[in-house]
Amino acid sequence: MILVSSDGASPFRGGVRGNELLFRVCSALVLIPLALATAYAGGWSFVALWAAAAVIVSSEWTGLIARGNSQLLFIAAAACVLVALGVLAFGHCWIALAAVAIGAVACFATAPTGRRMWAALGVFYAGALGAFPIVLRSDADYGFSAMVFLFAIVWATDTGAYFIGRAVGGPKLFPRISPQKTWSGALGGAAAAMLAGLAVAKAAVLSAPVPLVALSAILSICAQGGDLFESQMKRKFGAKDSGQLIPGHGGAMDRLDGFVAAACVAALIGVIRGPESPARGLLIW
Repeated sequence: MILVSSDGASPFRGGVRGNELLFRVCSALVLIPLALATAYAGGWSFVALWAAAAVIVSSEWTGLIARGNSQLLFIAAAACVLVALGVLAFGHCWIALAAVAIGAVACFATAPTGRRMWAALGVFYAGALGAFPIVLRSDADYGFSAMVFLFAIVWATDTGAYFIGRAVGGPKLFPRISPQKTWSGALGGAAAAMLAGLAVAKAAVLSAPVPLVALSAILSICAQGGDLFESQMKRKFGAKDSGQLIPGHGGAMDRLDGFVAAACVAALIGVIRGPESPARGLLIW
């Protein structure tokens, strides 16, 4: 759910054709309002969106690691993740964690030899994608602001990294994992995220904006780390994209790799600082 990707080719240097960039813009014009609208509405519409995203990511993950033998893995992973998110929506965190663990064990047992750990990890990955937004949005007072804060950081990171990296260039970040990412892009993405975090803090009239700007930088680094993790995974399993779900963007994993990492860290910070209200723990310093 981003406009551009920091590992894509530049539309200004002939790498991305005009029609592909148009697809990206059109996709973003649909997905960004959908994400914001469901975050504002909260409730079961929000749960349904992230449950659907988790199921799609489960499908792409199992497809990457098991290729033609992924159907049984996908059914086991998706079923357990859906159960986990359903009970989590009612506030049963430990039952949700148990459901994800059962799914991980089931996928480990049925995955091809040599890919069992990846199969188990995929259940936790998809579960985290769905669970952490639900945890943050569960707060009636600060849940929406927490989601906007998180969205803004991830979107600003990707967009800033893309344009600044392409404009400035320079040394590569991790050329063996993602050859097109640069240090300038990484720093530009973090700077853009800090500005976005500050803007959300001001718009939401949140106190202590300085800690939130620092938190924005941390979450931006996490988002970029999630992007690199997925790039390494695709390289390991010989895939260019995780799927072809979104025109001009690839699969759901390609769009949500940074978000799931940032959401994980944001929710954990919120839970540690405010177990009864993770969104408040994230935003109020």
